[in-house]
Amino acid sequence: MAESTKSEPESGLLTNIFLEIVQSPINIALVLLISFLLYKIFRRQNETPVRQAAPELPKLKKRDFTVEELRKYDGTQGDGRVLVAVNGNVYDVTKGKRFYGPGGPYAAFGGRDASRGLATFQVSAAGEGYDDLSDLSTMEMDSVKEWESQFKEKYDLVGRLLKPGEQPNNYSDEEDEPVTTGEKSKDD
Repeated sequence: MAESTKSEPESGLLTNIFLEIVQSPINIALVLLISFLLYKIFRRQNETPVRQAAPELPKLKKRDFTVEELRKYDGTQGDGRVLVAVNGNVYDVTKGKRFYGPGGPYAAFGGRDASRGLATFQVSAAGEGYDDLSDLSTMEMDSVKEWESQFKEKYDLVGRLLKPGEQPNNYSDEEDEPVTTGEKSKDD
């Protein structure tokens, strides 16, 4: 009989807790909310995230770009490639398409020279022509150079942005350095 008296207080305690929860609409709502949140937590832990990897584009052969040629690479063309020019150098930023591609926070830089925007911290479309940056202050040019070093570390250099009237270099397939077509002098 001693055993039955021990289980009675335990079952009475659980009954009291259950009755306390069920008798109040606020407690019922809280229990439902807690149950829902626990369900979401455990469900999320069991799910494996499905990320669709963008197809890897072949590396772009190094070449020089005019402003008009660069504009074609804003991420809206068939392959979705995005190029950005910084301080005269052109970088393939396709792997950062969520930033520089259509709909991204820096989409205004896609297919353009981003130097002025990076220097002045203004994300807006650059001018239509070549921007020589000669009117930037020393501090703004330092900012452009710092941005350029970050682009060099993160993205592939694919060429140079040509000034108006400047002729493009011919690059060899094996090297990133331009191939000179002139003859060497006797001193060389």
